[in-house]
Amino acid sequence: MKFAISYSTPVLGVDPERIAGFARHAEECGFEALYLPEHIALYPGARLGAMTLPPSLPYGDPLDCLNFAAAATDRILLGTGVLLLPYHHPVTLAKRLATIDLLSGGRMRLLTVGIGTLPGEARAVGVDFRSRGRRADEAIQVLRLLWAGDGDGVGFDGEFFSFDNLCSFPKPFADTVLPVHVGGSSPAAARRAGRHGDGWFPGGSLTEEQRAAQLRLARSAAAEAGRDPAALEYTRWGSMDMSAEQVEEFARQGVTRIVVSPPAHEPSRQREEMSAFADRFGLAP
Repeated sequence: MKFAISYSTPVLGVDPERIAGFARHAEECGFEALYLPEHIALYPGARLGAMTLPPSLPYGDPLDCLNFAAAATDRILLGTGVLLLPYHHPVTLAKRLATIDLLSGGRMRLLTVGIGTLPGEARAVGVDFRSRGRRADEAIQVLRLLWAGDGDGVGFDGEFFSFDNLCSFPKPFADTVLPVHVGGSSPAAARRAGRHGDGWFPGGSLTEEQRAAQLRLARSAAAEAGRDPAALEYTRWGSMDMSAEQVEEFARQGVTRIVVSPPAHEPSRQREEMSAFADRFGLAP
């Protein structure tokens, strides 16, 4: 089992010393990766399910924050949980991600994308909320095409994106194509993960029966697309106080990575919680 940790900018703020200190301690503890969330724009009345989001929540740009954290660390991988893919143009995003991966020495390897749930956020960036799933599917294809392309250029002709003889440099570290994981708690997200993703990262609002059904759906979609279902990574949210028995149960369900977040807000208490978790599961490198 792999263990990663999430830094919540809306809760903890966009403070350079705090982000750097959090990332360094996570690396020292042996966590595999650092994840950050995204919202591009909020507005009064924005709701996630039954929860209203205060519009002043300081959601920092996750890629900028990860680039900053990478400069303060040496080994920890970088992840998003989740990047709202339909609201980014894949041509500019491909360059941003490749640049972060190159500058960090190949650590931008846990990009997780979602399609968003706030209609007002889609309107703010000029995206049709109803078509955001199809737009995300195309964007994943465009990202991979640009990363794999050479100096002769590549072309794409889709519903949302179209170009000819386009070259995107620099390439990711060691000329690789970056993994793209898919987040979301719907059957459509599970199918997207199987058809297009390197992994699936569902949210926390599903029953175990729903999770099992969606994992089967993701794997069957991978097989139908001619991809290897066994290669699909399965990431889940966990808690800092979870037991070894709970981790073993996750493993039996096919989970390959657990992402946790310290509940404390005060930095010294956060470090204590992170260290205690790392000691309990023997994460130290």
